Amino acid sequence: PEAELAFVIFKGEIVGYTIGNDMSSRSIEGDNPLYLPQAKLYDQSCSIGPCFVSTEGIVNPQNLGVECTIVREGEPVFTGNTSTSEMARTCSEISEWLQRSNQVPDLTTVLTGTSIVPPPEFTLREGDTVAITIEGIGILENNVVVV
Repeated sequence: PEAELAFVIFKGEIVGYTIGNDMSSRSIEGDNPLYLPQAKLYDQSCSIGPCFVSTEGIVNPQNLGVECTIVREGEPVFTGNTSTSEMARTCSEISEWLQRSNQVPDLTTVLTGTSIVPPPEFTLREGDTVAITIEGIGILENNVVVV
């Protein structure tokens, strides 16, 4: 799982924020870093939610606490914490770069990347629950299924 702040673009402007869980297949990604796109393009590999918070509701998206917890059989097996202040680029910079040479459809949702990654030896199992919390937005919770 990749716990990510996501922003929504409408008419060229960032209008709000949500949470993204960008899943990757480590078995594909581990074979060759060039396979990263293929590791992310499968059914149910990304979830967004639990709600949309407008820019009025989040004054500073670059200073939000982020937590990811993975629960297996009722017990936490991984917990990681970070802050959006650790992002290499701001949401505004990412949006400007994306729109510099691209036509971006209204309501495009952009995931900003993560610094919370379970260790390489960790593998999700079917039935695990991934809970991602971002301050001011809420909790996005997903159950792991094998596809």
